[in-house]
Amino acid sequence: MNKEMDKHEHDENCNHDHEGDIDVIYLTFEDDEEVECQVLGVFEVENKEYIALHPADEDEILLYEYKDNEEEFDLIPIEDEEELELVSAAYFELFDDEDDDMEYGEYDEEE
Repeated sequence: MNKEMDKHEHDENCNHDHEGDIDVIYLTFEDDEEVECQVLGVFEVENKEYIALHPADEDEILLYEYKDNEEEFDLIPIEDEEELELVSAAYFELFDDEDDDMEYGEYDEEE
């Protein structure tokens, strides 16, 4: 899976307001399907960081382990069912809006 964060350089030549900007990640899977995902948030559970993504035109939330260094980041699928339950519970506690009808899950690269 390839991923790319949609960002640009912010300097004296950047002449627009970023208030309310939404971070977007583009995920590309082995079958070359590219999915645009809104970053809902990065959060910590038991000393690991996780990221919640909302794919465009979908009603589910994707949860991945998130590892970031200065130059790049990695998204690691959550394969353990207990870990996924713990992470999804933390997501709903931190980010869930009662009016949302979205489901959570992890993107299955094999579909």
